Amino acid sequence: MAELGFWRLAENEPDRLALVGPDGTELSAGELLERSNRIAHGLRSLGLQANDTIALLLPNGIELMETYLAALQIGLYVTPINWHLVGPEIAYILEDSDAKAFVAHERFAENAVNAAAEAGFSTGPGADGRAFAIGSIDGFRPYAELSDGQPATAPDDRTTGAAMHYTSGTTGRPKGVKRALPVIDPSDMGELLGYLPNLFGIKPRDGHVHLTVSPLYHTAVLMWTGNALHQGHGVVLMDKWTPEDSLRLIEKHEVTYSHMVPTQFVRLLDLPEETRSKYDMGSLRNMVHGAAPCPHEIKRRMIEWWGDTIQEYYAATEGGGTVITAKEWLDKPGSVGLPWPGSEIRIYDDERNQLGPGQIGTVYMQLLADFEYKGDSGKTSANRIENFFTVGDLGEVDEDGYLFLRDRKADIIISGGANIYPAEIEGELINHPAVQDVAVFGIPNPDWGEEIKAVVELHEGFEAGDALAAEIIEWAATRMGKFKLPRSIDFVDQLPREPNGKLIKRKLRDPYWEGKERQI
Repeated sequence: MAELGFWRLAENEPDRLALVGPDGTELSAGELLERSNRIAHGLRSLGLQANDTIALLLPNGIELMETYLAALQIGLYVTPINWHLVGPEIAYILEDSDAKAFVAHERFAENAVNAAAEAGFSTGPGADGRAFAIGSIDGFRPYAELSDGQPATAPDDRTTGAAMHYTSGTTGRPKGVKRALPVIDPSDMGELLGYLPNLFGIKPRDGHVHLTVSPLYHTAVLMWTGNALHQGHGVVLMDKWTPEDSLRLIEKHEVTYSHMVPTQFVRLLDLPEETRSKYDMGSLRNMVHGAAPCPHEIKRRMIEWWGDTIQEYYAATEGGGTVITAKEWLDKPGSVGLPWPGSEIRIYDDERNQLGPGQIGTVYMQLLADFEYKGDSGKTSANRIENFFTVGDLGEVDEDGYLFLRDRKADIIISGGANIYPAEIEGELINHPAVQDVAVFGIPNPDWGEEIKAVVELHEGFEAGDALAAEIIEWAATRMGKFKLPRSIDFVDQLPREPNGKLIKRKLRDPYWEGKERQI
């Protein structure tokens, strides 16, 4: 019998501290188990069955984790929604995911109400209402109704669920990354999910405490947090990250590992030396980073501060990837490491010929578990060669097999660790009455890596200037999440296009990067 997995560990060690909420509320493993069991029964009572989807518009908190655990033991797909999105964007995900239940926090009430109405989602009292609110949202049932009167025992006929995250598409709408549900007992998930922490030498139990510093709607963040519970590690949740607060919590809870993005490293290093030195970081064993390229100097300074705890990986929502230790990185600066054990990295040219060491081409990672982009078989197959997939990065491997990323083939902006796809933004901006043509791309930002720039060609009758730029951005804010909005807009008489109409975006982008050490 397997020894790991949240449910088995909680039954065997009910008094062990499992979860600390952002407000300091502590739950033992037994308390978290009972709460998740009640919600599982509540979801079943709504008529939800295996392979159905529940959507969550929630900040980091106990409610998100207990609902996630509930769904995982009754075979549901869990779709956490980026709460920076606005009503129409959320409505699209509710519809596309075929969500049968929706849980939102009152902090996002306006967008939740608008999204539910646009998606035709069932709200209101009674059994037909499947929208629930933490706090108060008009037309949504109280979240407590999911668990009130439900048994604290495990549901019958347990079956394993999974997360289905949405990743923005290069050509517009986000796509759900959907995998077949694992055919295993939910209690055995700990054995299945132990692969990721083991890559970094993070062993089950072993006195580990994980600090969650970023929103749980991110694939990696939810994966690391869920894995921690399944490995018998305590979890401390942050709702709003600040650099000093993270140091305080590491010291207070004797945190052993966490997962950050390079922008958070920058903010930590910006703290005065007297602030950094007043907190004891002695409990840290692993500080894992990924999601975005880390500037070389920033990484060197973090290694000087936290030593061998600094570890990096390269992966994607779809799978992955590579891993590299601090020592390896100092020997091979700029590398993102070697393939995960049992995996492989390949480099292909545009004709899909495999390339050798030192040759730059498109990076393909070996599939560890098959997936599809929900509703987009074309994209699913286009990004595959045999059992390898790509997210469009360009790179090379050296003679020792270490991967170096050189550029992005796909037109992606990475700002603060978030992937932002220009096509989605362009598809909205073109609908503004003043915009005849538009190009969106990333330009350097010292804190975030990149920021969003839009270049606009106007219809006749409109006057270029700061006032119109501000108007366009304000208009776009009603249609897109704030993190997708251009920081600035330039106006040109005509965008550079080839005779076939293809936009030559490099002519617009390259001047901003001239003289910069491009961190892809």
